[in-house]
Amino acid sequence: MPSVTSAAGLIHLGMDASKNTIVVGVLMPGEEVPVIDRIWNEEGSVRHLVGRFGDPAGLRACYEAGPCGFELHRLLALMGVACDVVAPSLIPRRAGERVKTGKRDASRLARLHRAGELTAIRVPAEAEEAVRDLVRVRAALLADRKRTQQRITAMLMPHGRTWRGTYWTAAHEQGSPRSGSASLRWLPRSRITARRWTPASLSWTRSRTSWRSGRPGRRWRLR
Repeated sequence: MPSVTSAAGLIHLGMDASKNTIVVGVLMPGEEVPVIDRIWNEEGSVRHLVGRFGDPAGLRACYEAGPCGFELHRLLALMGVACDVVAPSLIPRRAGERVKTGKRDASRLARLHRAGELTAIRVPAEAEEAVRDLVRVRAALLADRKRTQQRITAMLMPHGRTWRGTYWTAAHEQGSPRSGSASLRWLPRSRITARRWTPASLSWTRSRTSWRSGRPGRRWRLR
């Protein structure tokens, strides 16, 4: 797409972001059909795209919330481009419309954004997003540990190795494996496997201030 200069009115950019590329629908003032372009999903390519339109204050960009996160939004905001991250479930769609391609999505986003029919979501601050990621990782590790413990228990039960007390406690690990008792002393690998995924091994240090309260930093330990 050739370089263009800012015209009267706003230029709307509908962006369909994926891991490697971004399909951009450029809707110029007074036009009804967006011009489709494709760029690499990297900072240099995004800066080059924005630079082709002159004043970034005349641009309005949007893209769907998804696995690519909010880095594109932060980059555009840093460059002075107003950008909305829209909720995919609230995008108006025609009845029976099932085919999704990057070009179609970018073109539709540009048109709907200019018409004011898209619903933007709140973009979290970087520190808040880091806390969210940590909570999700902790939940995933707890689920992995539980599945590992269940597999070990299910493997031992057909062989008469059952524990009469509470599973996965200090007593369970140190008890005597007499008369079919499923102590973990004779199965050291199970102890290693179960502990390998414990979320207590993760820690996060807030270096200076709390992301929400502004209080001095403290050390967080997941248990």
